[in-house]
Amino acid sequence: MRHRERHRTERIGWLRASVLGANDGIVSTASLVVGVAAADAGRADILLAGVAGLVAGALSMAAGEYVSVSSQADTERADLALERTELATQPAAEVNELAAIYVGRGLEPGLARSVAQQLMAHDAVGAHARDELGLSETLVARPLQAALASATTFAVGAGLPIMTVTLAPRDNLAMVVSGVSLICLAALGATAARAGGASAWIGAGRVSFWGALAMAATAGVGALFGTAVS
Repeated sequence: MRHRERHRTERIGWLRASVLGANDGIVSTASLVVGVAAADAGRADILLAGVAGLVAGALSMAAGEYVSVSSQADTERADLALERTELATQPAAEVNELAAIYVGRGLEPGLARSVAQQLMAHDAVGAHARDELGLSETLVARPLQAALASATTFAVGAGLPIMTVTLAPRDNLAMVVSGVSLICLAALGATAARAGGASAWIGAGRVSFWGALAMAATAGVGALFGTAVS
């Protein structure tokens, strides 16, 4: 029976984009509605601001992730094209280059050269992509996957404070939204940390800290400008 290991690096592509999207959705939307609520706006205005923030934020996250990861994918393709050219024009030098990598990892020179030759005979581009460039199928850039994951999770995250706005009493709306959002952020940070093999407490703490800081700052701005306008 074949032994199958599942490593956490397999989750990096979608996990990073998903956590970033959900975290940003909660923090930015909660901060926005808390700031507008602190300016003494009505519930309808607060909801409008929250929904507008959700739509704009989700589209911005999708565009940002797609452009960013596409740039990474372009770089990967350019590096692979360069490797193909070098393999076609300087095959001996490429064997030496790969053998030197294996010597640096602990193989004897003769064995390293033999391994390099065998791997290149099987899949020269794949061998250099993996061992020289550090590229693999698991970690390859996937722009569309990253964009969809970010946009979807942003919308889900942003929906939490918006839903809270519809249910919370107007007099304590800012406090209720802040509290619920911090609880959700802590849960998200803990879950993401556990999925990545880190401490849930550390993950929850660092996300909650920055979320609380953002909401406190926007509440201060809302209160300041609300007082100034009145």
